[in-house]
Amino acid sequence: MIDVESLNFEKGGGLVTVVAQDANTGLVLMVAHADRAAIIRSLETGEMHYHSRTRGLWHKGQSSGNTQKIVSLHADCDGDAVLARVVPAGPACHTGTRSCFRQDDLPTRGLAMLDAIIMQRAKADAAEGESYTRKLLGDRNLRLKKLGEEAAELVTACADGDAARVNEEAADLFYHALVAVHATGGSLADVEAILDRRHGRP
Repeated sequence: MIDVESLNFEKGGGLVTVVAQDANTGLVLMVAHADRAAIIRSLETGEMHYHSRTRGLWHKGQSSGNTQKIVSLHADCDGDAVLARVVPAGPACHTGTRSCFRQDDLPTRGLAMLDAIIMQRAKADAAEGESYTRKLLGDRNLRLKKLGEEAAELVTACADGDAARVNEEAADLFYHALVAVHATGGSLADVEAILDRRHGRP
């Protein structure tokens, strides 16, 4: 995590620029500013705090619930800007869009896309219908049963040496594993953070 003393607050009149990025999809969410107190509070709480010229210290999502859980904070080469990789609990923009920039239609791929879909389905209104994902998230026994079944099917495909089936079964297992992660309050970013630490990355 970031060293507060490495930041150059003086260059920006007591502030550093903060670029908030969705740690799961790579989507740039917003650009804001933070003073020393905001960075320290962010590190203490694990959620993003910013500095507003009108409101002072500002906890993102305090009133709206659209908080930003910190995955990592990185200073740039000059120490006057910070990249905040976060897991957003809702829209970043006051207009209700995921990003303050017009990027919501940017395509995502693979596990990042899958993770975003699971989050979207988890928050979907019941009136939109009961998706398979919502059913899994709401039924622990079904979730565990399907996780075991998919793991067994992957093992069988591996034993048979069927490469095409191995890929298909692996995709099914990744999906059910990610649903299980979300059901216990985690996310793809949390899993990736563990992998990064295992490979010596901060």
